[in-house]
Amino acid sequence: MLTGARIDDRGGMLSALSSALVTLHKEQFGRGPTRARSNFAGGDTLVCVLEEALLPAERMMVEMADQQRVREARVALQAATSDKFIEAVESIVRRKVVAFASAIDADAGVVWEIFNFEPGGPKGDGAIRASATR
Repeated sequence: MLTGARIDDRGGMLSALSSALVTLHKEQFGRGPTRARSNFAGGDTLVCVLEEALLPAERMMVEMADQQRVREARVALQAATSDKFIEAVESIVRRKVVAFASAIDADAGVVWEIFNFEPGGPKGDGAIRASATR
């Protein structure tokens, strides 16, 4: 069970992560999302959801039914700026990012930033861990 102080610390960290990613989107792409939230998905994965994240030109491409081009452009932009995103997250979480991916639903205007950390983060963080074998 998490203590109140532990929950407050985690909530502050998640808020800082969301703010940092919004700021990076503004700096790198010229416009940031209007809503953001971050959550851990287990002990070693962080998912940040950024809503209303499309640039005006991207929204126009969606209206022209060119969602694939929006996805391709976002993949290229994220690849070019991934170091900045990783550095920001590592400085807040104080863990090494070993994998980073970005996904977009152009129709919904939602971007997901997903970070995987080296295994061995803090224990007792309330995460449910499950494993599967084949």
